[in-house]
Amino acid sequence: MRINLICIGKTDDKEILTLIKYYQTRLPKHWNFEITEIPDVKNAKNLSPELLKKEEGKLFLSLTDNSDYVVLLDEKGRQFTSREFSTKIDQWMNTSVKKVSFFIGGAYGFSEEIYERANEKMALSKMTFTHQMIRLFFVEQIYRADQILQGKPYHND
Repeated sequence: MRINLICIGKTDDKEILTLIKYYQTRLPKHWNFEITEIPDVKNAKNLSPELLKKEEGKLFLSLTDNSDYVVLLDEKGRQFTSREFSTKIDQWMNTSVKKVSFFIGGAYGFSEEIYERANEKMALSKMTFTHQMIRLFFVEQIYRADQILQGKPYHND
C-alpha cells in the first residue's frame, strides 16, 4: 500500500521540516509514504475564494488516480482516536487498497469537485492549526499507527 499526503504550498519552517523528517524516516518502507507539495496557485490574490478552491482542486485531481482512496483532512470530517486510525490503516491494507491519498487543502478548504471525489473526510481536531503544523501532526499519527499495529509501546492507552 502507498500512502501519499498531498498539500497546497510548501513547509518553510525548518523546525517543522526537521520533525516531519524525523517521523517520516521511521515509517515502514512498505507503506511507501510520500509528501507531495502542490505549488501555490499563481495570482491567488486576484481570485475569489471559490475560484481559488477550483484551481487548487484541479491540481489535486491531476495528482490523483481514479483508483486512489481519497481522504480529506477536513474540519467537518470524522475524528478518530489513534487506535481507531491504526485500525483504519490496517483495514485498507487488508482490503488491498493500493494507494491512500490524504489531502490538506488551502486556506479556504476544498472545492465541491474535491468533496465529490473524496471517499471520506477525517478531522485531526476541532481546533484550527496552520497547514504546516497539520503535516507534522499527520505524519506523527501515521508513525503512531504503525507502532500500534506492531504492538510496540510508543502508544499508551
